[in-house]
Amino acid sequence: MKELIVRAISGVLYAALFLASLQSQHFLIGLFFVFGLICIAEFNKLINQKGISSYVIFIISYLAFSYWQLVLDSNEGFNEAIQILHVLTIFVMLFLIKDLFSKKTLPLFITNKYINTTFYLSSAFIFIILIGNYYDNFNPNILLGAFILVWVNDSFAYLVGKNFGKQKLFSSISPKKTVEGFLGGLLFACISSYFIAKYTNTLGSTEWLILAIIVSVFGTLGDLIESKYKRQAGVKDSGVIMPGHGGLLDRLDSIIFAAPFIYLFLRILTYVS
Repeated sequence: MKELIVRAISGVLYAALFLASLQSQHFLIGLFFVFGLICIAEFNKLINQKGISSYVIFIISYLAFSYWQLVLDSNEGFNEAIQILHVLTIFVMLFLIKDLFSKKTLPLFITNKYINTTFYLSSAFIFIILIGNYYDNFNPNILLGAFILVWVNDSFAYLVGKNFGKQKLFSSISPKKTVEGFLGGLLFACISSYFIAKYTNTLGSTEWLILAIIVSVFGTLGDLIESKYKRQAGVKDSGVIMPGHGGLLDRLDSIIFAAPFIYLFLRILTYVS
């Protein structure tokens, strides 16, 4: 009971911080800047990466794109820079998905030279902020909806999997995850997308339904990829900063991996509309 209370308190504090940050673009950027630094510290520990280079890369890239949005009046070069970052990020994440299906440890190409901390973590936090600025004006409802989809998917994947799960999803990486749990999370995320579309006044129900599928699929993949890193490191959690939950990376792994794909879908909507 005590562990459940501690878990609930830390979860509520995390959610309250996030919801409060949606009231101000500066607060949101500042909060995820801190979140990014913590996640990089936890990830560096998982892959046994030393030095400060990964922090420097994150700080420079994150603050540069934030400054570009908040201070500069001109968007000259901004879209081009985002497109380059987006292509590189998707490329690295596709490699991570491929290696998820391999029994070998992640190859040197992915783990060396800070490629992962740059295009798996650092860029993901940039895309999280870009989602909140999708209309070129701060409008956090799409970002809020994406987080709600992650929370619904994770919660119902756990509940359905615990009560009805039989077929293992990736037993070698995450023995507790089941196919039934994944489908349950996907189903309830799709159901919740209708209410998000109705009450956020952002995208239509069809667009939110597609986003629910994107979040469920790529969020689950992100969770599994982090689980593989933890298994290779021989640890249960990425950290201890959130009592009862583990590390911050454990809480954000789904949205971190899904964010570039969410942003890709939003960009496609922009071009076809």
